Amino acid sequence: MLALPKKELITFLIFAVVVLTMPIWLTPFGASYPGLLQKFAIYGLLAVGFNILFGLTGYLSFGHAAFLGVGSYAAVWSFKLLSMNAIPAIVFAVILSGLFALVIGYLSLKRSGIYFSILTLAFAQMSYNLAYSVLTPITNGETGLQLTLQDPRVLDLAFSERGAGLPLVELFGVDMAGYGGFYLSAILLIIGFFVAQKITLSPFGLMLKGIKSNQNRMKYTGFNIRPYTLAAFVISGMYAGLAGGLLAVTDPLAGAERMQWTASGELVLMTILGGVGTMFGPVLGAWIMKYLENIFSAFNENVLHNLFSFLPEGVQEVAVRFVALFVGEGWHLTLGLMFVLVVVFLPGGLMEGYRRFVNRFFNGKKPKPRVPDKQTQPAE
Repeated sequence: MLALPKKELITFLIFAVVVLTMPIWLTPFGASYPGLLQKFAIYGLLAVGFNILFGLTGYLSFGHAAFLGVGSYAAVWSFKLLSMNAIPAIVFAVILSGLFALVIGYLSLKRSGIYFSILTLAFAQMSYNLAYSVLTPITNGETGLQLTLQDPRVLDLAFSERGAGLPLVELFGVDMAGYGGFYLSAILLIIGFFVAQKITLSPFGLMLKGIKSNQNRMKYTGFNIRPYTLAAFVISGMYAGLAGGLLAVTDPLAGAERMQWTASGELVLMTILGGVGTMFGPVLGAWIMKYLENIFSAFNENVLHNLFSFLPEGVQEVAVRFVALFVGEGWHLTLGLMFVLVVVFLPGGLMEGYRRFVNRFFNGKKPKPRVPDKQTQPAE
């Protein structure tokens, strides 16, 4: 039951090795410190889950950040009320985000196409605004939900005394703030990748692909597609909740900014950048975006002046002002330009570029551009 076809098994093993050895092979790129590695694993998991909905069924959600936020809030409340152990926090994050996705999906999937996307965006923005205002007793509003010395933590305090400082999140005695948090996230990413593979190859996955290919034809053959799309939506939401829970496990705080529409937009960009519908593409897109965010956002004018110090003073000032448009606070402009280039020249994402390269130099085939899948969902 857990077996994979040989080709998929090899893909899974390679992926597992790549993820677990990230602290080694990312060292030359200056990206081997725990905080960034945790983001790579967590957002990779988020992209894998989103691809189950978008890549398999063709339903584009602009509201998945809502489930990310719900997972974070659920995990932090678990720390405050129960225990600083990571397991209950992760369990509550997945369950609550799944229930929330069930409600949102049931309402949003009454429509398809662009109307579905707008509905998910609307629900996400409502969740964001509720977290900032009406639900302030639960979310702590703009300040965000954080740990305090007065938290009950009934399970922990039943067996130990309250300490003088804030406790740390742990799992079997391992601190989750450092490499321990990365390896927990990495293992869950590998498990999530395996589950996504099994879903893709299963009869359920084939049904989802059929819905994406031609929804009308599926309906005409007598299939009720609603349970399949709702199941895909809930599974994808649970992945997002798990990612949100891991964000809180590695850094125990939760804020409404994780539910903002820009966070959902970044998730869409990650998936398209890497390659929609591919297994590794969304993870690759997430890694590249988080790496570029870390590198380019760190550049400021002082760094740029040092970088162009070899130029004459007048030329140096012009170079600094020009490059400053693309780094620091303006790094999103670099991301936007890269995204435009990928969409124009590689409609299938970076994985299409990889396939073209392999076919050109190893298989001796003439590269053919991948035509994006047609969305045939009717606008109800």
